[in-house]
Amino acid sequence: MPRVTRGFKARRRRKKVLNLASGYVGGRSRLYRSATETVDRALVYAYRDRRQKKRDFRKLWIVRIGAAAKDNGISYSRLMGGLKKAEVDLDRKVLANMALLDPAGFAEVVKISAAGH
Repeated sequence: MPRVTRGFKARRRRKKVLNLASGYVGGRSRLYRSATETVDRALVYAYRDRRQKKRDFRKLWIVRIGAAAKDNGISYSRLMGGLKKAEVDLDRKVLANMALLDPAGFAEVVKISAAGH
């Protein structure tokens, strides 16, 4: 029975995996079996962390808003509650940027929130 090497399709598949593994140390970038295991694991991490990144940024924004709110004499929860009651539609990303780059503007938002509360 003749030996079958599976032609260009298998080569294309292996090449795709080895390209994804370029930059890995040692056999992980050169040996197909090792590269496959490592790339599969890397893709799992990448998928998971695309979702994790959203959580991490939200946490960071909340910490920044909370710190700036404290500087203005109000708690984070009172600030957010007041903004909701005053029907101010600023998301946490915008508020965090304001707190960082425009403290005067953030102080105005705090006043609006306190009035809404």
